[in-house]
Amino acid sequence: MAYSSILNWIINRDDWVNTVVNGVDYSGIVNMSPYAGYNLPYDIGVKIWESLGGLIAWLINLIFPGNPVSYTLVSDPVTNAMAIILMVVVIFAIGFVVNLTMIWQERKFLGRQMDRRGTMIGPLGYFQCLGDGLKTFMKENVAPRDIDKKIYWWGLTLVIGTSVLLACMIPLSPRWYIVDFNTGLLIIFAFFALAPFLIMCAGWAQNNKYSLIGGLRAAELMISYEVPMLILFAATVYMTGSFNIGDIISWQENNIWLIVPQILGFIVCVVCAVAESERVPFDLSEAEAELVEGWQTEYAGMKWGLIMLGDYFRGYVACALVCIMYLGGWSMPIISSFDWYYQYLPELFFVLKTCFVFIFFITARGALPRVRTDQIVNVGWKVLMPLAVVNLVITILVKWFIENGGVF
Repeated sequence: MAYSSILNWIINRDDWVNTVVNGVDYSGIVNMSPYAGYNLPYDIGVKIWESLGGLIAWLINLIFPGNPVSYTLVSDPVTNAMAIILMVVVIFAIGFVVNLTMIWQERKFLGRQMDRRGTMIGPLGYFQCLGDGLKTFMKENVAPRDIDKKIYWWGLTLVIGTSVLLACMIPLSPRWYIVDFNTGLLIIFAFFALAPFLIMCAGWAQNNKYSLIGGLRAAELMISYEVPMLILFAATVYMTGSFNIGDIISWQENNIWLIVPQILGFIVCVVCAVAESERVPFDLSEAEAELVEGWQTEYAGMKWGLIMLGDYFRGYVACALVCIMYLGGWSMPIISSFDWYYQYLPELFFVLKTCFVFIFFITARGALPRVRTDQIVNVGWKVLMPLAVVNLVITILVKWFIENGGVF
């Protein structure tokens, strides 16, 4: 069966799904989507492949009319497989753009804090990030001779890989996600906690004293701030009754944003998020003024550029977690009650909330000096830890009040 129009290959597949071509039976092909509900990135992937795969299949069919390869390229199994691949590419691309936007946002805000304009290359200075990426890409890729090569490369790969994975795992709306984990918040926290350990290993593998000190400081940071974060996480889960990110946001949409009953937890969470992202004033693992470049000292060229990109990916994840746990995620008061909101705007509002939280990170960098190592430990254990416990106690009392005829 030959087609004269490319549109038949891209759009109209119903004409041949019940046919037999060269002995291959194409009847009974059904939609093989892995999602029970609507998934926007997957739908975008399907449409991209139907256009791209349909074009390729049409060209092949022009040369070899009626061949089974053309029909296979636009069949549901192949379309489903390619849609999943393209879905991941789309999610990463959006996360990458958000990451670049946050870098641009930080440069602009820091510039204003320092009474200057900040980056000015491209529209509103946005292209400076692309220029920096091109610059690091063109630099020579060198590595020291006396390193532990396996840990040196695997540490770098896993630091960057886990950061990107976390950014892609963050759902932007009920229709924008990779997998709807019932333990989604727990999995994200688990991956988020890996970074300091991997940084310590990478610092040790470089055979450099500055890098080793930076890696050890990262371990101190992890010990001091992971426990308060987990207590805050427990309070959020206890209040909402679920590990699922969608359920946590739905509870806040139907009741009240958790920043109201857990304002103390919100403050502690922002401080811990800044520390876990290893940003000023908690950037002791890098500490350019003391340790050259800290644990990154022996990573040159594009490796260093990717590490910087991974740092901002972790910053994005930290801000997104604050939004999910305390600011209602993608929900908005009053606005989200309209039907058109979830058709057009939830992803945009979630990103805007994330950028709003990032303003606190930028302000801390511009206004506060670096914290000493002993002060980091004291703040984590002697200040944030007790406050996180107090927040958990308040949450238990509020939950008891709700379950016994409270206001919600």
